[in-house]
Amino acid sequence: MTDTPTGQADRRSADSALEATALGKRFGRRGRRALHDCTFRLPTGRICAVVGHNGAGKSTLLALAAGLLAPTEGTVTVLGTTPAAARARVGFVAQDKPLYPQLTVAETLRMGADLNPGRWDTATADRIVTAGELDPRARIRSLSGGQRTRVALALALGKRPELLLMDEPMADLDPLARHELMGTLMAQAAQHGTTIVMSSHVVAELEDSCDHLLLIGGGRVRLGGEIDDLLAAHARVSAPAHTDLAPHTVVESRTTGRQLSALIRPAGPLSEDWRTGTPTLEELVLSYLRSPEAPDLTRVPDRTEGVAV
Repeated sequence: MTDTPTGQADRRSADSALEATALGKRFGRRGRRALHDCTFRLPTGRICAVVGHNGAGKSTLLALAAGLLAPTEGTVTVLGTTPAAARARVGFVAQDKPLYPQLTVAETLRMGADLNPGRWDTATADRIVTAGELDPRARIRSLSGGQRTRVALALALGKRPELLLMDEPMADLDPLARHELMGTLMAQAAQHGTTIVMSSHVVAELEDSCDHLLLIGGGRVRLGGEIDDLLAAHARVSAPAHTDLAPHTVVESRTTGRQLSALIRPAGPLSEDWRTGTPTLEELVLSYLRSPEAPDLTRVPDRTEGVAV
């Protein structure tokens, strides 16, 4: 193994919001293996979509990054340190939005301010709650699922985190509220350089807001990197049936009548006889989800940094 100069290692740590090396998690000595051999690096300042089937390991990965679970194997580094050491700089919105049901909205936000002295952003937290027309005197237990999501996001963003982890944050929101809060998240990232990592099943909504992708499948990262680079590394092709696609890597192919349609990773020039195009993010993700046997791709060159991710 080649040694990495100390200065280079320090720069990588400073530029990495989240980094995993051979990360794995098993529940119980003989229990289910939720993650295994996950290796990736997420640079700071990105908005990252984490996608995959139910049970793929998305929630486990986010809980490991938040320091709520300990790895069974491998390592995870958050903001250049351990998850425990980075906790004050990390916001986490869990899928079930755990809040104290007996507290009011106002009391919940005051608790957030008390727990984060010197970091609390009252204006941001209040703006998120006010946009949902929530009564500050309403108790959490009386709120709808979407309203509780607003309070949870207000708590997380009020902390002004350097890294924000969110597990299916928009599932309880109507389309208008999702659009509004996604705009809030993007503004937070632009203004404060916040790195945002969110799991979601609504891939089409992520295409305009996220610039990095982690696709989890079979307990590991199968596809990871800058979205523009991942899309550029693939091609949609249409060709006559029974066309030999070698030497290109075939992610998914199907034949309908006399027509072959495929998503490939080109290994050289494409035939001029083929119709070709760049896939959308949704097409890319669905092809990999439908093809668990397709080779992983997690080291696409990052054009902005000149390093592999």
